[in-house]
Amino acid sequence: MTEPLQSLHDSDGDGLELAERGALRRVPGLSTELADVTEVEYRQLRLERVVLVGVWTEGTAADADNSLTELAALAQTAGSVVLEAVRQRRDRPDPATYIGSGKAKELREIVVATGADTVVCDGELSPGQLRQLEQVVKVKVIDRTALILDIFAQHASSKEGKAQVELAQMSYMLPRLRGWGESMSRQAGGRVAGGGGMGTRGPGETKIETDRRRIRSRMTKLRRDIADMGTTRTTMRQERVRNQIPSAAIVGYTNAGKSSLLNRLTGAGVLVEDALFATLDPTVRRSQTRDGRVFTLTDTVGFVRHLPHQLVEAFRSTLEEVTEADLLLHIVDGSHPDPESQIEAVHAVLADIDARRVPEVVVVNKIDAAAPDTLLQLRALVPDAVFVSARTGQGLDDLLDVLDDRLPRPQVDVRVLLPFDRGDLVSRVYGNGEVLAEEHEAAGTVLTARVHSDLAAVLAPYAH
Repeated sequence: MTEPLQSLHDSDGDGLELAERGALRRVPGLSTELADVTEVEYRQLRLERVVLVGVWTEGTAADADNSLTELAALAQTAGSVVLEAVRQRRDRPDPATYIGSGKAKELREIVVATGADTVVCDGELSPGQLRQLEQVVKVKVIDRTALILDIFAQHASSKEGKAQVELAQMSYMLPRLRGWGESMSRQAGGRVAGGGGMGTRGPGETKIETDRRRIRSRMTKLRRDIADMGTTRTTMRQERVRNQIPSAAIVGYTNAGKSSLLNRLTGAGVLVEDALFATLDPTVRRSQTRDGRVFTLTDTVGFVRHLPHQLVEAFRSTLEEVTEADLLLHIVDGSHPDPESQIEAVHAVLADIDARRVPEVVVVNKIDAAAPDTLLQLRALVPDAVFVSARTGQGLDDLLDVLDDRLPRPQVDVRVLLPFDRGDLVSRVYGNGEVLAEEHEAAGTVLTARVHSDLAAVLAPYAH
């Protein structure tokens, strides 16, 4: 039924018997030891003892294994024990049961042998696929999307973050509502219960229709609440724009070290944890370039392969910090075995939120733990990347130089005499401009500086 993955030397499957190429193959080394119970509204996801299932449709065997390895890390982050991982080579997932009816029966045997209570599929399954596969394996079946939503639900801490995750969960659950037996049977409607007679009897509203109506109503309220909660952030962003303070946003794959880098550059004190999606709520901190120019640095939620569309939509208001930035610091995990695919996944999400137009600097992090061959590959792939270690501080000077060079600079040259009682203007020039020279005279402070047009207009009466 199965055979060790290491025995397959042909990564594309050419030359193998058709039956062998389509067989379920165990992927060793993905078991974990965490044990926890977590719940998601409308489907109680008890991710305790799980079997992972992947369908390999394109790319190499290594790509398929990396995807399952990431799925195992997601399952572990959700608090489950991974008992077994299998994958199947197919041209495309089976439209009925994802892996085909015969392989579904084999999967049932694996579930029984391992004592698993959940099957996690490495893809987004249709409602029909979920239902039919669950009928064969006789245990709960969830897909990659539901797993990621569950992790977000665990990690959301702010009111806005919780609302965004709930909205994403409901968007996912709405087409997947289902039930069994009498609970989903048609209910009496109209005036039947009161004996209304002819013309008043009808099927009424089924329980599933009631649930759908309630979910849609709740989604409408959540969208309204999220828009209201985003008002404060929008106001602050408009204030930064009005003062023409440059902004940089940190983006990248989940667990690439974005929060660690933010802490290194700004001392923000943001939670740093070796876990997927440890950061959901954006953190904005002020910092300074080497020449004293103030700029903001924003830490954002990490991305992942096949990031659920529902999450992108729900977090779109939060991700506006990315689309409105002057510069993106794209953090790449140099210690990951396949950083190139992570870069592609991040670019896919950036394109989805219309952020590819923002100038980008690729920052390869964790070089202290990276393999030399991987670093050589990245240097060839991204010649102008900056290589750093947020943990040791190596390469951060180079990153600061890049920030000095790439962040927008003021364009208007001014020379002004500011009276001693206008220290506020001196502070604004230093904070928002580039001071080239400073002198002190009896009447006040003479500054030669380069500032933005708005500040230049304020300083015009003090021209010297």
